[in-house]
Amino acid sequence: MTTTIALVGNPNSGKTTLFNTLTGGLQRTGNWPGVTVEKKTGKVDGAQSSFNVIDLPGLYNLTEKENSEKLDEAITRTFLTQQHADVIVNVVDATTMARGLFLTTQLRELNTPIVVALTMSDLVAKQSLDIDCSALSARLGCPVVLVDATRSRARSVVLDAVNTAFTAHSEKQFEINERFEFVDQLFETVVSVSSRSKHITHHIDRWVLNRYLAIPIFLLVMYLMFFFSINVGSVFIDFFDIIGGAIFVETPRMLLQSIGSPSWFTAFVADGAGAGVQLVCTFIPVIGALFLFLSVLEDSGYMGRVAFILDKPLRALGLPGKAFVPLIVGFGCNVPSVMGTRGLDSKPDRILTTIMAPFMSCGARLTVYVLFVAAFFPRHGQNIVFLLYVLGILVAVGTAWIVRKQLLVPSSSTFAQELPKYHLPTWRNLMLHTWQRLRDFVWRAGRAIVAVVVVLQIVNSVGTDGTFGNENTEKSLLSEIGRTITPIFAPMGINDENWPATVGIFTGFFAKEVVVETLDALCTPDADSTDQFNYGTSLTDAVTSVPQNLGALGSTFLDPLGLSVNESETLEASALQNDVDINTVLAMQALFDGKLGAFSYLLFLLLYVPCVATIGVILREIGGYWATFSVVWSVTIAYVLAVSVYQLGQFGSSPIKATLWIASMVALASVCMLVLSWWGRHAERSYKRLPNVVQLD
Repeated sequence: MTTTIALVGNPNSGKTTLFNTLTGGLQRTGNWPGVTVEKKTGKVDGAQSSFNVIDLPGLYNLTEKENSEKLDEAITRTFLTQQHADVIVNVVDATTMARGLFLTTQLRELNTPIVVALTMSDLVAKQSLDIDCSALSARLGCPVVLVDATRSRARSVVLDAVNTAFTAHSEKQFEINERFEFVDQLFETVVSVSSRSKHITHHIDRWVLNRYLAIPIFLLVMYLMFFFSINVGSVFIDFFDIIGGAIFVETPRMLLQSIGSPSWFTAFVADGAGAGVQLVCTFIPVIGALFLFLSVLEDSGYMGRVAFILDKPLRALGLPGKAFVPLIVGFGCNVPSVMGTRGLDSKPDRILTTIMAPFMSCGARLTVYVLFVAAFFPRHGQNIVFLLYVLGILVAVGTAWIVRKQLLVPSSSTFAQELPKYHLPTWRNLMLHTWQRLRDFVWRAGRAIVAVVVVLQIVNSVGTDGTFGNENTEKSLLSEIGRTITPIFAPMGINDENWPATVGIFTGFFAKEVVVETLDALCTPDADSTDQFNYGTSLTDAVTSVPQNLGALGSTFLDPLGLSVNESETLEASALQNDVDINTVLAMQALFDGKLGAFSYLLFLLLYVPCVATIGVILREIGGYWATFSVVWSVTIAYVLAVSVYQLGQFGSSPIKATLWIASMVALASVCMLVLSWWGRHAERSYKRLPNVVQLD
């Protein structure tokens, strides 16, 4: 027989930690039907029966607030009222039991067997609290157990209580004041305090939440997060890239060629699907490191304080303080940045933060900046890179202001959140949280990446004569498409001869770092390698890349984003230091219209559509309606600004032409504003296209 257990409790009560202890690795992560809030289920095999465990989102009470937009709370209420769990395990933080028992009084009225699991037993001892579980069980009419959710023993204790659980009938429906009175009396009866010593949380918060030190400490933590995720994570990128290429690209290619497979099928499997999987592999170390660091911040209790620290400045943009963390993560990678918006309470906040996230210049864009710095800005290149980062932030802020004013109805909810006590995270929970998030990313975003890579690689491989194997050559269908549409980008300084730049825009949709590979291959086609693939060499290169990258790690501590790009006296030295082919640099100098044309192109690459992985996650998180808006808005603002910057630079030599183009861009921007104003009149209908929870099938 299988018993369904629903874990219900306040946020930060130890509910998810208990879920991980109960289920271990036997759990599945998905979405609740119709929404993007995460759904966690797990399976437990007990001595007497098996159990299906559902980790419901945290909430404080079952009474729905008027105009509430919190999807997580709505999911829990809907599940408890529309579906049936065999047993409810009400998880209560024993150190704040009076607050948690308010929800318990409501759960008793559902006429479902209940077990109250008091967590944080280690902190109970440290705070000299004495809880009479027997008396509490008698008063509530259900089993009560005191556990440390991080310890494996909690599993057997909770499951034993579940097997003996019975329905706790409430004699009447309490009014809200009666609930508080009942909880207060109950707390006074079953809890005694033998010492008034303050928890370490109080002492830490004197510094962390200090009005003068809170922001500097937060910036230091964010700096360490960048260093760990971008720099430490990047140490292993080459390893995953080489191993992924050997397993998923070269091995299928060799096998298919050995059996005489058609070239089109080889291109589809190896250069399409295989290359897509290889690209996903390169994301694993950086995103894994990022998720690990975020898990440390969350499990330790610090992340809950970030929202309070930054709430006031972000309210000026109509965003809650907790929106800052997803945005700052975007400087490392836009994919986890978008996924991080799940923690925001209201739909407008999630939509707006998701639309802003792609304007945060990710690490992949930095590789493109380095190439152009080597070619056009060999001295003081870090100023150009820093300017691009600042412009991305300004466009994100401007986007937030425009969209909030014209399109989205502001959230009117009052910000309130419980601050969890500080904990020393356990290694087991950190690894489990990181693995769950990383697995979720690989499965969800990975599928979209592979699908688009297959399409792009085939178009890149197919020649105009119908042959295959024309990757990054003038004969490929992608190159022909690039030559055809290049005139569209002429106002931003890309002439007909510079069609490789247009192809780079296309391949940048696949992944921003591929722009470098595209320009390098198309500008210096003779540089293609003819070396034969060798497993031994690939394995050696993969393994040796780790210590080599570790050796360079120390020099990056003071510059985790890589803003201080190398300066050189000569062009050759700049190309060498930035690991760029000198022939590519010379070819780019001939194709682009000097520094102005190069900067306009970089500005467009910064602001136009994010990579396919990010678009896939945006589509998943806020739906096709808003994903389409995000893409159209990004392309429009990128084109308007890139053309305007280039034409401003041309004003001295061609004032009439430049004036006409600038006026055209102003007109285009005005049309966009009018469309947004019209769209804004349908704002409620628009953002409600992100569905509410009405029924869980």
